[in-house]
Amino acid sequence: MPKRPRTPSPPIQRPSPLAPLATRMRYSIGRGEQGVLTFEPYKGYLLPLWRFKTPEIAEESARRLQREFQRFEGEGDFVGCDMARKFIQMGMTRSMRYANRAGGRKYSAEDGSLLPKSSDHPGAKDKLASAAIFREVWERVKGRERYAELRKEWEKEKKEWLKSRPKEEEGSEAEDVKREDGEEAVKQEEGEEKPAKGKKRMISGAKKEDKPTSKRRRVKKEEDASD
Repeated sequence: MPKRPRTPSPPIQRPSPLAPLATRMRYSIGRGEQGVLTFEPYKGYLLPLWRFKTPEIAEESARRLQREFQRFEGEGDFVGCDMARKFIQMGMTRSMRYANRAGGRKYSAEDGSLLPKSSDHPGAKDKLASAAIFREVWERVKGRERYAELRKEWEKEKKEWLKSRPKEEEGSEAEDVKREDGEEAVKQEEGEEKPAKGKKRMISGAKKEDKPTSKRRRVKKEEDASD
């Protein structure tokens, strides 16, 4: 019995642009898929579309992500385009990981050694097919002329945006980028903030202790002057 053709999923309703200017200006392109699972609200919007368990699921996922890429492109939203591109790329690389090794594990959980590749484990062929589907779409979107134009426009706009901001705000923007890099950076920043707070409390405490001394000195001077 022939398979019934699938009805295309309707586009998801969302605001345009998806994020305000300040959020888009804080985006970092990075390398490869860097930031794909941390940069909101794009991550939360695109992640549900990302699947690769079987070639059929991967084909639907790649098609929907490509459609979102094109929607962002039409809206002039480079950040949306690049995040969609990263999810498509991650579909390819993650599928290949499972195609090369059973369970997708590259290193041993016991000693951290590199596990050997295999090609005959269950699901390997399906994952290889999924990787090929995502690769085809990835090659297609990353070479689009409008995508390259949007990147140049965004880089120019971000450069001007950073110039127009006060230095203290630039510092806070750099902190946001650090937080985007991962949970470890957040913990480290919090660890650096705590001593600063403690130091501030010590300084304020020292000032409180100095006040009575200063007052006594003023009284003594006044007494000396009256004599």
